[in-house]
Amino acid sequence: MPSSKSAVPAPTFAQLIRHPVMFLGFGFGSGLIAKGPGTLGTLVGMLVFIPLLLWNEFAAWGLFLFSLLAGNYICGESARQIGVHDHGGIVWDEFAGIWLVILLLPAQSWLYWGLAFILFRIFDIAKPWPINWADQKVSGGAGIMLDDIIAACYAIIIIWALQTGFL
Repeated sequence: MPSSKSAVPAPTFAQLIRHPVMFLGFGFGSGLIAKGPGTLGTLVGMLVFIPLLLWNEFAAWGLFLFSLLAGNYICGESARQIGVHDHGGIVWDEFAGIWLVILLLPAQSWLYWGLAFILFRIFDIAKPWPINWADQKVSGGAGIMLDDIIAACYAIIIIWALQTGFL
């Protein structure tokens, strides 16, 4: 499988519609954008998740757990079908990561949602240790998912440190 994330172009929306796993992996099409697919994927993930969470927290936790359990397969199979490990357009991992941050916020508000978005994207893009290690060393769908879950944990720690006055 080629290692370059940009060497292989993203599939078309028509191709995603024909392959449900790719449709999920590419975040309902949000991963098709040429510049910043992870950022758009994170935003779409939030737009899908926040109304569900406000409506029914139990259902939101269920969707997150599904995203985590199915994510290894969704991301791994999407990578296999496109022929690139962790193609930039695969954004299911961003969905799972931002969903975890949102679930563990001190309160559900515009302020915390904005902070969640900004911090998650900073850590997902900058990839400090051990995010960079997971991104480089863990293969398959688990590797695609793991770096975003670690980025989510960093964001959660910073938000709670700010909330409690630790920072």
